[in-house]
Amino acid sequence: MRTIATAAMALAIGLSAACAQTPPTPVELAVYSGLHAAAARGAIEELRMLTSAGGLDARDANGRTPLHVATFQRRPDAVKALIAAGANHALLDNQRYDAVTIAAVQDDEPTLRALLEAGASAKLTTSVYDGTALIAAAHLGHDGVVRQLIRAGAPLDHVNNLGWTALIEAVILGDGGRRHIATVRALVEAGANRDIADGQGVTPLRHAQARGYSEMVALLGKRATK
Repeated sequence: MRTIATAAMALAIGLSAACAQTPPTPVELAVYSGLHAAAARGAIEELRMLTSAGGLDARDANGRTPLHVATFQRRPDAVKALIAAGANHALLDNQRYDAVTIAAVQDDEPTLRALLEAGASAKLTTSVYDGTALIAAAHLGHDGVVRQLIRAGAPLDHVNNLGWTALIEAVILGDGGRRHIATVRALVEAGANRDIADGQGVTPLRHAQARGYSEMVALLGKRATK
């Protein structure tokens, strides 16, 4: 069972490298024009002038809209301006990432907050893994992002096409350190189902026990109180 689980993990990590988010390159940033260029620079007044001409959801060669670009470049004010003007926050780039998942993976709490406050959804299915922003953030131990997404109504028990929930990924793809422990705590306290097992029938608790993650074991083994 451990051999199968380890092989699945290795596959997921390998796929993750191959299908990682793709921010604009320096060359792309240099040749952008119009809304993409203004979004990248966070030029709010220019954005407001350009949005009146349309093209809010225009895409570059990698399927990035101006909103994706503003998110990759950590421009929360530009994000707000674009959504206020009517940009579609649910669009996915060529790697199937929306702006919320991009901000979640970057551990960019200010831009994530701007997206969520402007009405972007934390509930979308994204990436080649059919996951969510919450799963991606839990995998990386971005505990502050995880708490924001939970407050925004992210689905706690979504199972991706690897058979893993956010809770499972926080354990098996984490390092057992402070931020992954905080992530597990946030998920447990929010009511994530600790009994959902992976494809081999292994629960988050058993994974934590196998790895010697004592603090996670305590969190996952504690029975919920009503």
